Amino acid sequence: MIASHLLAYFFTELNHDQAQKIDKYLYHMRLSEETLQEVSERFGKEMEKGLGADTNPTASVKMLPTFVRSTPDGTEDGDFLALDLGGTNFRVLRVKVSDNGLQKVEMENQIYAIPEELMRGSGVQLFDHIAECLANFMEKLKIKDKKLPLGFTFSFPCYQTKLDESILVTWTKGFKCSSVEGKDVVSMLRKSIKKRGDFDIDIVAVVNDTVGTMMTCGYDDHNCEVGLIVGTGTNACYMEEMRHIDLVEGDEGRMCINMEWGAFGDDGVLNDIRTEFDREIDMGSLNPGKQLFEKMISGMYMGELVRLILVKMTKEGLLFGGNLTPDLLTTGHFETRFVSAIEKEKEGLQKAHEILTKLGLEPSHEDCVATHRICQIVSTRSANLCGATLAAVLRRIKENKGLDRLRSTVGVDGSVYKKHPHFARRLHKTVRKLLPDCEIRFVRSEDGSGKGAAMVTAVAYRLAAQHKARQKILEALKLSHEQLMEVKQRMRVEMENGLGKETHAEATVKMLPTYVCSTPDGTEKGDFLALDLGGTNFRVLLVRVRNGMRRGVEMHNKIYSIPVEIMQGTGEELFDHIVHCISDFLEYMGMKGVSLPLGFTFSFPCQQTNLDEGILLKWTKGFKATGCEGEDVVGLLKEAIHRREEFDLDVVAVVNDTVGTMMTCGYEDPYCEVGLIVGTGSNACYMEEMRNVELVEGEEGRMCVNMEWGAFGDNGCLDDVRTEFDVAVDELSLNPGKQRFEKMISGMYLGEIVRNILMDFTKRGLLFRGRISERLKTRGIFETKFLSQIESDCLALLQVRSILQHLGLESTCDDSIIVKEVCTVVARRAAQLCGAGMAAVVDKIRENRGLDFLKVTVGVDGTLYKLHPHFSTVMHETVKELSPKCEVTFLQSEDGSGKGAALITAVACRIREAGQR
Repeated sequence: MIASHLLAYFFTELNHDQAQKIDKYLYHMRLSEETLQEVSERFGKEMEKGLGADTNPTASVKMLPTFVRSTPDGTEDGDFLALDLGGTNFRVLRVKVSDNGLQKVEMENQIYAIPEELMRGSGVQLFDHIAECLANFMEKLKIKDKKLPLGFTFSFPCYQTKLDESILVTWTKGFKCSSVEGKDVVSMLRKSIKKRGDFDIDIVAVVNDTVGTMMTCGYDDHNCEVGLIVGTGTNACYMEEMRHIDLVEGDEGRMCINMEWGAFGDDGVLNDIRTEFDREIDMGSLNPGKQLFEKMISGMYMGELVRLILVKMTKEGLLFGGNLTPDLLTTGHFETRFVSAIEKEKEGLQKAHEILTKLGLEPSHEDCVATHRICQIVSTRSANLCGATLAAVLRRIKENKGLDRLRSTVGVDGSVYKKHPHFARRLHKTVRKLLPDCEIRFVRSEDGSGKGAAMVTAVAYRLAAQHKARQKILEALKLSHEQLMEVKQRMRVEMENGLGKETHAEATVKMLPTYVCSTPDGTEKGDFLALDLGGTNFRVLLVRVRNGMRRGVEMHNKIYSIPVEIMQGTGEELFDHIVHCISDFLEYMGMKGVSLPLGFTFSFPCQQTNLDEGILLKWTKGFKATGCEGEDVVGLLKEAIHRREEFDLDVVAVVNDTVGTMMTCGYEDPYCEVGLIVGTGSNACYMEEMRNVELVEGEEGRMCVNMEWGAFGDNGCLDDVRTEFDVAVDELSLNPGKQRFEKMISGMYLGEIVRNILMDFTKRGLLFRGRISERLKTRGIFETKFLSQIESDCLALLQVRSILQHLGLESTCDDSIIVKEVCTVVARRAAQLCGAGMAAVVDKIRENRGLDFLKVTVGVDGTLYKLHPHFSTVMHETVKELSPKCEVTFLQSEDGSGKGAALITAVACRIREAGQR
């Protein structure tokens, strides 16, 4: 008993000693964690080079765009063909993908041989042969009458410019067909099929087997965004952000990059870790100096590396008693599968003995132990290097996504990964060591080159069908030049109706006279007070207007709040509160007892019968003070001033904020005769000829008309351009059927329109994988400021995703692109409609004056106009297109409701004084 134990111990020690000897001898092949980290970092730099437009031509890692822009989401459906050509045999497959709640893939395939003479014949003969085999396969399955989509796995170095176009760079693997290199293989196959004329297929995609691997795994695991092959050769692909891919136009979304990573090191960056054995293998290969990384790790070379080490050690008398055999000296006689066999847990040493004996050697136990250890070192180095480069890819994905922790899946295929007993485990371990902050899952791919090609095609088909469906829905929101001209014409008709005495009562666009008859001429001067009441806060301002050399406006203001109980109490309480605030302000400014002219911006619907008289038609914005509707607000204000008996004010003008906007800009620019507000709401005003304002006596001069254009369309005249989404937003609003134009263009509603479209898309399975979240059903969550943020050009899709996440919407990259597109379409339409309305206004001014050409300025205010990145540009373009005879300048107003009211007062005072003189 003791003897056998001693013997076992002796053998273990012997094995250990022998292994240590080998470890010393192959010191350079055993890579430390620091070295692997360094390799990983170098590979990251090589990736950068391959992606950059300037550095790509000289980069060794080519990072080829594949034009595959999306991975499967599980809703793929349909019947597809796949063609897999990558060696002496090729396969034709039929792949049925079904999604009726259960993702299912059924496959049938047939293998066809490519005779030796065809591999070296002409390209036309090769593709004719492939077409014939396709016909034979379709005949057998009785599907020749169907036009099925086909995916083509073509595993040779290619340069792609589109998903369905692939230009062969060079033949490899023993192929030498003439006149194919430099040509598009898809069009060659199409020609061969067309020439036959007995069937038709739609070639949708050409794929590389690595991409196929990623897509096959991606069907079962939606986190899969990397494909890896470690077999005879090695390569990887992953999903990169479009903004980093210089070689392809566009910054939106992602695209799969075929890295061609076997060539890593071809520029010398791995020279310090390559050993004499690596150099020897390279010298003896078919392509010296090329694919150096592949030669260190892939199956084609692993056995050969072991053979070279065995030969050298034997020559030095360290193995087999220094006896070499012809078999051991023959290139390729130590196969990679031997490495796998020798490294098996139980029977490894016995296998080593068998294999070495077959090579004509007479191995001792020590020789077998040594060979085992050599195999271990070579295959471990391979797994470690592969793990180092893979870690660089995953680190890049993590950084692209801006995550602290990445959860991702790698789809893997290849004989070394699948058949070597320890390769996969070692590879996973290296990745975990180098990326401790990532959770990486590895999934074995089943038939990446066949099923994968069909998957790429299925995804392309799904994307195309979904894109078509979305475009069809969005079509209703895209307005043609003719439609916009029609809107302009109708606005003109409504304007005439509002101005006419007979038609005014029925008109939707009310065209209210404001009694403001002149814009500033620059000679205004003096101190004026302004009140600005339009919401829960109100402001009192002192505005000093100077003329002459020191021409300008200086302002002081104070903001006061209006408590809810006063907003909803009596009119007397409300106006007493306002006067109390004016008194406080005058004291604060040290101007008690001074009687100043005052302008009152009162942003509620009013009927004016004079500049200083405004009858409140109805309260809005939450005000409910009793005894005010139907009364003149200036009268109510004056009574409150008298009740207080502290000071006296001369209330000169009641103004609407749109008119204030026009006046503020008019002070800067004498051509300004139009005011426009596009913010939460929308409205416009302009200087109309008195002869056309039938509601007011007198023919001479001009008067500013407050259009109240938000109500345009309330009589149904815009029904043909309104969509189901506009109707939905209107029906759920506080004032259904009212302010329809405003609901299509102003900030208060655009986000709601977008939300309704996104809901519709999701219900149809065109967005968010068809899952409607509770948040998306909530009215008002999609604020208009999000539209501005999502559309700003500098915003990467990552930020769009984080806005959507903030709304509780889990989105993929594709979803973000779609949301951005919806926002663009909705905002563009709003700007165009606004432009059409504005075109009607400026053309009316031009025709009023009988001019062939009008130069006019529009004063503009409002958050949507000022903050949205594209609204103003689109609106300006539309006005230019629809009113070519007008040169329209847009000027942003600063504080129309405060400064504007004071300027109207100043103009009125100037005119009044001139009259007195």
